[in-house]
Amino acid sequence: MGLELGKVNIKRFADGEIYVQLQESVRGCDVYLVQPTCPPANENLMELLIMIDACRRASAKNITAVIPYFGYARADRKTQGRESIAAKLVANLITEAGADRVLACDLHSGQSMGYFDIPVDHVYCQPVVLDYLASKKICSGDLVVVSPDVGGVARARSFAKKLSDAPLAIVDKRRHAHNVAEVMNLIGDVKGKVAVMVDDMIDTAGTIAKGAALLHQEGAREVYACCTHAVFSPPAIERLSGGVFQEVIITNTLPVAEKNYFPQLTVLSVANLLGETIWRVHDDCSVSSIFL
Repeated sequence: MGLELGKVNIKRFADGEIYVQLQESVRGCDVYLVQPTCPPANENLMELLIMIDACRRASAKNITAVIPYFGYARADRKTQGRESIAAKLVANLITEAGADRVLACDLHSGQSMGYFDIPVDHVYCQPVVLDYLASKKICSGDLVVVSPDVGGVARARSFAKKLSDAPLAIVDKRRHAHNVAEVMNLIGDVKGKVAVMVDDMIDTAGTIAKGAALLHQEGAREVYACCTHAVFSPPAIERLSGGVFQEVIITNTLPVAEKNYFPQLTVLSVANLLGETIWRVHDDCSVSSIFL
């Protein structure tokens, strides 16, 4: 964007409490706070809330929370009794802290936007990944887009449509517990094809790695993994670098630690996408036209 970062002093007290002081005036300004709720998720979320509060008390005109990765979006509904809907709770916290708008990338589910009582700009990072895949010049007749689970079919279908209207396949899995996946069977034909698996995030990589193994069993020639958010909780790196993937393509909505790099990993930047979106929000222009 050609701007300098605002100056702020953030430190921790001995007991872990977070202290924030802005080092320059933001009175009457439009403030954009960029903070993914990446690990440590609770620390980064609390830091964001205190930053919002500091800007509000410093008389900022508008405060936009730019959250490339909204970590609590997975807890968006009750699937069992006595569960918390943490996505709604966190949305309330961000709103009550004083944010006027939220800008988020590839939320886990679209309904999470409805949890906020303030405007939400939902940015899709598909164009970044699609541009990169187009540069690889894979024959369109060889491509098949694969959803690693039934819940991601809409996302995969949208991706396939923009990828030369490629055919779609679905991995049917049954999950018995959080971060534990069991792949059952494949819906669709991948024999002799280049399979592109599309998901919004990779956490422990259990789902996508078992899905890739199934694709190879079903005769896929190559398997690519594409996702926006690389959470990479252990043992994700071991699973992803084990040889089942030709390439793992992610974006930098979360910072990737140096220890988590491996030969098949490609990290794409969403800086231009976010920068363009922020300019359009600031100038009161349409944001959706970026993705057309």
